[in-house]
Amino acid sequence: PLSPLSPDEISRLVTAGRPTTCPLDPIPSSLLQTISGDLLPYLTSLINSSLTAGYVPSVFKRARVAHLLKKHTLDSSDINNYRPVSLLSFLSKTLERAVLGQLSCYLSQNDLLDPNQSGFKTGHSTETALLCVTEALRTAKANSHSSALILLDLSAAFDTVNHQILLSTLSELGISGAAHAWIASYLTGRSYQVAWRESVSAPRALTTGVPQGSVLGPLLFSLYTKSLGSVISSHGLSYHCYADDTQLIFSFPPSDNQVANCISACLADISVWMTAHHLKLNLGKTELLFLLGKDCPFHDLTITVDNSIVSSSQSAKNLGVTLDNTLSFSTNIKAVTRSCRFMLYNIRRVRPCLTQEAAQVLVQALVISRLDYW
Repeated sequence: PLSPLSPDEISRLVTAGRPTTCPLDPIPSSLLQTISGDLLPYLTSLINSSLTAGYVPSVFKRARVAHLLKKHTLDSSDINNYRPVSLLSFLSKTLERAVLGQLSCYLSQNDLLDPNQSGFKTGHSTETALLCVTEALRTAKANSHSSALILLDLSAAFDTVNHQILLSTLSELGISGAAHAWIASYLTGRSYQVAWRESVSAPRALTTGVPQGSVLGPLLFSLYTKSLGSVISSHGLSYHCYADDTQLIFSFPPSDNQVANCISACLADISVWMTAHHLKLNLGKTELLFLLGKDCPFHDLTITVDNSIVSSSQSAKNLGVTLDNTLSFSTNIKAVTRSCRFMLYNIRRVRPCLTQEAAQVLVQALVISRLDYW
């Protein structure tokens, strides 16, 4: 069950939220946080009524969809190069945080989370996912084994989640009563408007998916895809995930001559699972990294799945880090140093206009953060 929260707990949720600019907010979120003490009785009543009744107000289920260019180097005239992000009202995200805390606690206490999922878990991050994968590859190399790292790519993964399958999955995890009713209410009756430059579309009903940019969406997606792990493991491959980024690892001795067939069979079953769950595996963007072991009889690897060919490459970008097929990280080091040098050059140009404190903040945010990551 979803338990009502105390006024102090709700006050912490409101003040802990990151202020955002959303056109659906009647007042700026920063102002709401400033005066939240005066509004606390009303906020407490609103959030607790929703939790106990298992109902999400329709005004909280509206989204304004903005489009962000995935990379600044991509063609801005091609709509496929944009990532849709749902801008949600500040209070609706506060309500989601109230549910997220209780749902995460229930899943952790009952050991229901996938141990190979680093997303949305305390003490886990993209760094733990990267460390898990690279240590597995290093261990295989130390044992004179070759390895194949397959980085799966899904097309619009969050947008195609089937609500009925998700609700059925949650029931299997023991989520019932008001908690199940609340999530069902959260998923149904949603609407969105697309913002493009100065124009906004008419509202449209949202019948599938979980909103990108929501608080609960990533956790619900990870629960939705939890059964994929058993499909991968049945073929002898290991895996690690961060949200919808799935990394497959297959290590093998030099005597194994069925590597391509084994990986192809695994990817074919993954594709079948994806289809059954209304998801689409994008083989055109799926990447393969082949790490050659000692005395391996072949020096290249090509996988064929559903008439699509996935060929191995010299390097691949994974969760912001460029991995190469020798694990030397030379390509990643060059990319990081080039980025840091560019940022330092730009900061130097404006340095005469900055105080020492402002310059320090810029260096920490734009340079040291890149050196610190992983």
